[in-house]
Order: sequence, then C-alpha cells, then structure tokens
Amino acid sequence: MRRRAFLGVVCSAVAWPLAAAAQQNANKKHLAIFVPSELGADWHERSGNRYSRAFFAELRRLGQIEGQNLSVESYGREQNTSGFEALAAEIVRSNPDVILATGPGVVIFKKLTSRIPIAVVTADPVKAGIAESLAHPGSNFTGASVDPGPSIHGKRIALLREMFPALSKLGCLALRIQNSGPFTGSPIAAAAEAAGLPVSLLEIGSKETDWRAAVESISRDGANAVMVADSPETFQNRTMIVKLLGDANLPSISGFTESVEAGGLMAYSFDLIELYKRVANNIDAILRGAKPGDIPIYQVTKFELSINLKTAKQLGLSVPQALLASADKVIE
Repeated sequence: MRRRAFLGVVCSAVAWPLAAAAQQNANKKHLAIFVPSELGADWHERSGNRYSRAFFAELRRLGQIEGQNLSVESYGREQNTSGFEALAAEIVRSNPDVILATGPGVVIFKKLTSRIPIAVVTADPVKAGIAESLAHPGSNFTGASVDPGPSIHGKRIALLREMFPALSKLGCLALRIQNSGPFTGSPIAAAAEAAGLPVSLLEIGSKETDWRAAVESISRDGANAVMVADSPETFQNRTMIVKLLGDANLPSISGFTESVEAGGLMAYSFDLIELYKRVANNIDAILRGAKPGDIPIYQVTKFELSINLKTAKQLGLSVPQALLASADKVIE
C-alpha cells in the first residue's frame, strides 16, 4: 500500500504541472499578425523594429503578454509565397481571437470572415468598404486610418517646392497594388494639378529592378523631383529607394521619417509609434470582450517635418531658414 500510495503521489506530482500547462494554453488568447511586406519574425515582443516594440510594450502595459496569456503568430514576407490572398486565408483558417492586419491587402479579409475581429492599419477603411464610419465601424473591423485626406498630398508638394523652387514636373513612385487607394492615382495627380504641376505617376512592382526602372523612367519623362507614396513596401525598401533617387540627383519627399534617416531629403510623416499604441489598445479592448464595430477607428492628425541637411547639400540645395525653423527633426 505504501508503494502504491507513493506512486500515486509521484503520478499526481507529474500530472499536475502538465494539466496546469494545458489549462494555461487553453486560457491563452491568440493574436495573428498579417504583415506580408515585412519580416514576420520582427513582429514578436522580444524582436523587431521600433514599431513592433512599441506595439508589444503597450500590450504588456495593458496586461496582454506574449508567452503568458497571449500567443502570437506572425505572417510576414517569409510566409508570403503565394500572394496576399493565400496568406490571409491561412490566417483565417487558424481561427485566432483577433487579427492585426497592415497595408492595402487588409481588404482581402472582408470576403474571408465577418466573425473574427480585425484591427487594421491602412489608408481609409471607409473608402475600402470595411467600415461604415471612423466613429462607428459597425463591422468586425477597427484599427487606425493613416489617410488624413487628399490635402496631405498638397502639403507635401508645397514643402517640396519650398525646398526646391525649380520644381517643374513631379514624379511619383507608388506600388501597383495601391492604384485605387488614396495615396496614389487621382488624389496625387489632382494635388499636383492644383499646384500647377504636371505629374509622372509610376505604379510598379516591388522588386528592386522595378524601382530602378521606375526612377529611370521618371527622369526620362522630365520630372525633376519625386514624391514617394506611403506604403509598407516603400517603407521596407526606403534605403534602396533613397539610393536610387540620390544617384539620379532627384530631390524627394516621403511619408516616413526613417527615409530621411536613411539619406532621403525630407519627409512629412505621421507618428507610427503612437498609431501602433492606439491599435494595441483596440486589440486589448477586443480581447476583453468589446465588439470591434463599436471601437472608433483612430485617424492620424499629427504630422512631423524631417529634413536631411547633408542630402540637401549633396543635391546643391540651400534650405530656406523658414523651412528649417519649422522642421521637427533635422539631420546634420
């Protein structure tokens, strides 16, 4: 009896932590992250860029901790071997509790699920048809809109012209998948027309050869300065794009401060860290039982001007003092 009792105690001691671990896993919430243009490996708490670190730090502050009460599966360009739709379908099949989705491909989820809550970072969720309004999405989508309206293009053109008064034709680099979005096509062309500028708009693929050919084409077409449209792809390829534009001696403006840090001339950008913190709060609310359709979509309102003085000098440009004084960040 003693031996049996002893074995019973041992078995119980072994079984208890296994049962506890199983219960802990059962209680974990599951977050899937759709970042098809970025490295999925960057989107975990203990890795990644400044934005994913800010996102996970905010989740932790709110009590959602990867590896404890939250499991995270990231789907990035490593997994994006068959296109955005196949990757999104794989995520939906995994049946997570909530999805974080970024970029123009987020609209794919609309036809894949009306049940799984989705927090997006995209241009205009209302125009994309995934939300009824920013104040009350009324669907399974919430998140953040990075589209402040078409006036952003006019503002960037005005800043570029202030830096480079000789601007006579505007080139625009944009990703082909965005050709119906607010950061390409007619909104940019309309802003250029309103500024009295012809525009050379190139919508291209995401390979380096595509970008190189586009810059060469813009130069041949007579554009003497460039606007780089906002997208996850232009962000990820910023160093290459900056080099191509520098080699072509083309002044440029982009939507990312990081492009200026990489050697770009100037940027008029929104605060991505604040944006991802807001989205983390949305995800926390969903995991605590809130309906995404009742959570207002955050719209960026704060913008920052960054200028690279070294690049301006290399391009032979003298930065106006008024423009320099208005800059939020100056790289010397």
